[in-house]
Amino acid sequence: MVDGIHVGFLFFSFYGLLISMGALAGAFLAQSEAKRRGLDSAYLWDMLIWLLIGGILGARLWHVFTPSPSAIADGLTTQYYLSHPFAMLDTRKGGMGIPGAVIAGALVLWFYTRKHQLSFLVWADTIVPGLALGQAIGRWGNFINQELYGAPTSLPWAIFIDPAHRLAGFADQAYYHPLFFYEFLWNLGNMALLLWLARRFSGRLKDGDLLLVYLVVYPLGRFLLDFLRLDASQLGGVNANQTLMAVIAVLAAFTFFLRHRRHS
Repeated sequence: MVDGIHVGFLFFSFYGLLISMGALAGAFLAQSEAKRRGLDSAYLWDMLIWLLIGGILGARLWHVFTPSPSAIADGLTTQYYLSHPFAMLDTRKGGMGIPGAVIAGALVLWFYTRKHQLSFLVWADTIVPGLALGQAIGRWGNFINQELYGAPTSLPWAIFIDPAHRLAGFADQAYYHPLFFYEFLWNLGNMALLLWLARRFSGRLKDGDLLLVYLVVYPLGRFLLDFLRLDASQLGGVNANQTLMAVIAVLAAFTFFLRHRRHS
């Protein structure tokens, strides 16, 4: 499978192009939501570059400190990165983690809104539908790279994985769950739910409610899908991403319940 295109002496990977397409699509959706809410969308485009930088750095650091078993088998351990700091910048080795991107992006947004005296919760609610859309599009980069596939399966929609991209111990297994596609659908559903809630309950939602819904729905999907994942990052023998997703989903749901229970 071709993984990119050459333009002169430049090379553009399809993975990077899909990530960029997802970011732009999410930004345009956020711009639409900002206008609908009566917000100045100029702030959105001003903060976008900082959100992207923060998201990429956070995603990379998440991989550095929670490397997958396959990365560790290739020698890409946390200790390796700490002793070779420039290797942290080489995203062609190892990968990036969405939880780190979301956490870092949220921190960047908090600092940006604080600096410009804007409401963090209002802008978070405005951005999260676009974030879900961007995540959905970006997952197709995993398809291009033949990564983020699930356990072997004989289901009709199973995807073929080239021998070079199969994990250790699965060399004789050719077809797998398209985990990237499951998450693509889940993220699209999350986006649709957020947009529907923003319109259907606009008079009842509090600032930050959509952010909390996102922090329930996305982690719930990741938690469930990780049961199919073959190369999950481990910390002390525990699935790092799955555990974090469970904690975030429970805390967000509890917070949503409390703030509306008090209101009622």
